[in-house]
Amino acid sequence: MNKLTDFERYVIEEKGTERPFSGEYYKHDAKGVYLCKKCHAPLYRSEDKFNAHCGWPAFDDEIPGAVSRHVDADGRRTEIVCSQCGGHLGHVFEGEYLTPKNIRHCVNSVSMLFQAADEVATSTHKTAFATFGAGCFWCVEAIFKSLKGVLNVSSGYSGGEASDADYKSVCSGLTGHAEVVHIEFDPAQISFTTLLQVLFESHDPTTLNRQGNDKGPQYRSVVFAHDAAQIEETNAMIAKLTEAKVFDAPIVTQVVAFESFYPAEDYHNDYFALHGEQPYCQIVVRPKVEKIRALFAELQA
Repeated sequence: MNKLTDFERYVIEEKGTERPFSGEYYKHDAKGVYLCKKCHAPLYRSEDKFNAHCGWPAFDDEIPGAVSRHVDADGRRTEIVCSQCGGHLGHVFEGEYLTPKNIRHCVNSVSMLFQAADEVATSTHKTAFATFGAGCFWCVEAIFKSLKGVLNVSSGYSGGEASDADYKSVCSGLTGHAEVVHIEFDPAQISFTTLLQVLFESHDPTTLNRQGNDKGPQYRSVVFAHDAAQIEETNAMIAKLTEAKVFDAPIVTQVVAFESFYPAEDYHNDYFALHGEQPYCQIVVRPKVEKIRALFAELQA
């Protein structure tokens, strides 16, 4: 993930808005691709950009699968976010007839980066994302953060709405969210299948809505798949584990399509690294981390 400034965090993570006519890309007309400022996922092509005279960059189409939509809490507008990381982009409007496609993605410049056409043509290095729930995200973050090829691990929430994606609400077990880690990785160094192997070794996928003493649907075992290939790989892994009778009880891990990731409060990040001497970390987190480091020693960074 890209490190954000305070203002970028305000817009992208807190759903703020930059002043109209102030953004870098409002009148930008170079050829290339616009990327998510937070995770660098491709969002829009320059050929779909047009001047809507509204004060913000406007697009009448998106790269397929790049943008997710959520109705605002007041029901009046539809928010658009990056499908990969859940970062706030702006809002989408229909019925204005500004272009033949009759749609306008109104996007904050600060939510994007631009990659020129010649850079796109020569760029071959791509990262990918995996989003897993396996109990308390303090444990899961520490496990995946040490692996070679894992570029970033963020703790947060998936499976519910943005309006109640906060620790207190999620801990109630009533929001639909799961505590998850959002993993950015380099497929050239570590595969999604290997990440799945680590996932299933690091937690008990047979306990419904529970990991140890952590109980509730927010602690459920779940894979939020980013594409059809991840769904197929996860289901194949579950089938193999089931056939081999690795576990004494049926695997209850959910496999659902990824929609959005909502970053957790800052104090959750690097929790084990910063608070490793706390009783919970010593009793619950450390044994899991040490187990995975021993089982996957060749993958340790």
